[in-house]
Amino acid sequence: MKGKASGYSKKKGKVNLDEDKFRHLSMLERSSIRKLAIKMEVSKSTAGRWVKGNKIRPYTNAIKPALTDVNKISRMRWSLSHIQPTKSEGKLLYHEMHNIVHIDEKWFYMTKASDRYYLLPDEDEPYRSCIFPFTQQVPAKKESKNRPRGTLETKSIPSVNKEAMRECILNQASKHSITNHAQIIPTIKANWPANASKEIYIQQDNVKPHLKSSDLQFEAIASTDGFKFHLISQPANSPDTNVLDLGFFRAIQSLQDDKLATNIDELLANVCSSFEELTPQTLNMVFLTLQSCLSKILEVHGGNNYKISHLNKDRLSMTVGLPTSLEVEANLVRDSLEYLLLPQNDVGGSYEIGHLSNVLG
Repeated sequence: MKGKASGYSKKKGKVNLDEDKFRHLSMLERSSIRKLAIKMEVSKSTAGRWVKGNKIRPYTNAIKPALTDVNKISRMRWSLSHIQPTKSEGKLLYHEMHNIVHIDEKWFYMTKASDRYYLLPDEDEPYRSCIFPFTQQVPAKKESKNRPRGTLETKSIPSVNKEAMRECILNQASKHSITNHAQIIPTIKANWPANASKEIYIQQDNVKPHLKSSDLQFEAIASTDGFKFHLISQPANSPDTNVLDLGFFRAIQSLQDDKLATNIDELLANVCSSFEELTPQTLNMVFLTLQSCLSKILEVHGGNNYKISHLNKDRLSMTVGLPTSLEVEANLVRDSLEYLLLPQNDVGGSYEIGHLSNVLG
């Protein structure tokens, strides 16, 4: 018999997954391969083989906003309010949403929050920083070797308040106006198709800096130049009802991350060029994802404990083409309306949905 000195070792059989033992582990005990291996009393490589063999699967869990009963009812009513008041070929469809403009704030960084580089031994480590995306141009107070006194410089706005949001939306003339990247209503007017309806809805969330629909300065320009603007607020704690949070901001960020910026002006230029690089088809895909989320919200009675449906949008775009609105099951709409009629659900009465009762008879 060969001894250990000659390299002989007895091969062990593969360790099978004990599913009963695995099910009794807490989520914390399953949070990494190392922890899982310790609790299952196996090696890390064995636990890794379980993953590769699809015996267990990795899962990333994101924290979602807590919802009250009122929030859930409002989310259901909001979802129903986006359904067209008529049937098309016997089907209920969501509005195409071509006249809804979603607005929100987002941090755009000059660089990623965490990244890895390779440096030579004698190279200095790069300095990294971030800014708030709302900016303004102010004249330089002092002269320097780079520019004379009075030269307009781009500076970040320290805090976004109601006045900053009002100027961003309305573009009211001021001594230090926000840069041209954030003039919402003038930009809409300049780019709106001539043959499209000029009744436009600007959707925002419920944070304090945002304007109310009754804002006097907004009302003063809401019906000018043939346009009629409306401010609408999505349900509270509902980022899944806004295309920006659902994926459009992330699409812009993924392109902007690959562009070098050393100052605020370069960062703004990179964000704008990344926006221009995205195709209308990308935005259409995100709006379809939004509509699928509205259906899921109805299915779970206003909750957010659902998985976003896979619509095979890429395959559709290459074959029959992407639709502009999704179908809604009539039974789902009918069941949702009946649920909202229950006495205990007589809360959160905003968002008009009476038109659907007439459609369904």
